Amino acid sequence: MGDFTHLDDQGRARMVDVGDKASSRRKAIARAEIHMSPETIQALTQGGIPKGDVLAVARVAGIQAAKKTAELIPLCHPLPLTSVTVEFEIKEDRVEIESKAETFGQTGVEMEALSAVSNAALTIYDMCKSADKNMSISNISLIKKTGGKTSHNTNYRPKVGVITLSDSVFSGENQDLSGLILSNGFRDSGCIVEDTIILPDGSEELIPTIKEWSSKNVELILTTGGTGLGSRDLTTGIIEKIFDSKLPGVEQALHSYGYTKIKSAMLSRLLAGVMGKTIIICLPGSPGAVKDALNVLIPFIFHSFHMLRDEKH
Repeated sequence: MGDFTHLDDQGRARMVDVGDKASSRRKAIARAEIHMSPETIQALTQGGIPKGDVLAVARVAGIQAAKKTAELIPLCHPLPLTSVTVEFEIKEDRVEIESKAETFGQTGVEMEALSAVSNAALTIYDMCKSADKNMSISNISLIKKTGGKTSHNTNYRPKVGVITLSDSVFSGENQDLSGLILSNGFRDSGCIVEDTIILPDGSEELIPTIKEWSSKNVELILTTGGTGLGSRDLTTGIIEKIFDSKLPGVEQALHSYGYTKIKSAMLSRLLAGVMGKTIIICLPGSPGAVKDALNVLIPFIFHSFHMLRDEKH
């Protein structure tokens, strides 16, 4: 069962914890149809429905339903909606309804868009039922959603290598939890992760290992450990010398996300850059920090490999 499930360990319903997910601009488009007789369509368009302006009321009803979604559907998260629109297209025997909902947050807005078209259709039904006893609502569906992990989504998955830099892990005193989290996280996203190694802090093998892996077409190399302020935190000072260019946007995104979780993240010397066709990202050694990094990097970092090949953004 995946990490994001509506059931707890005992099989009981719960609201999914989205606290670790990155906020992003999210949008969803949903559609529905309400079928009715041509005579009812004519009455609707010509103001012949006794209850009033059907589409005007249905539009407001759809917007209101989007705003109330979390109250109507028990496990939905309340969302700060930034926009909701409801539009209608009149056909000979039906009204087609489309809603667009947008937010900036940590979870998707598809249920709000679906609620909008559903309630708009029900409102049309209610206002026209005295004129037509045979109406039906159908084809309620999500057409499109963007944001979160669907943004910049790409089927391409790079070959990944993970280097753990830690004196205590190298000596066997501690387990390599962070390296394992990174390896499993990228494997779960569909990447090949065959190259992993544990080295002591400041190891002379670090740069030769990176260059060897790069020559074997390891396209994304992640290091964990050695990004702090201690005398043995040597990773970033060693690696930045081999970069052809830096990726400050990646560094800023990692810092920004980490800072929202724990203020001391500002003290970490995160590093990201390019060497040839290989992207190298230096992350802290703590398991919590690399879990946060997975939320920031996957799947957005995969888009960079199209850019490195001079393909379209």
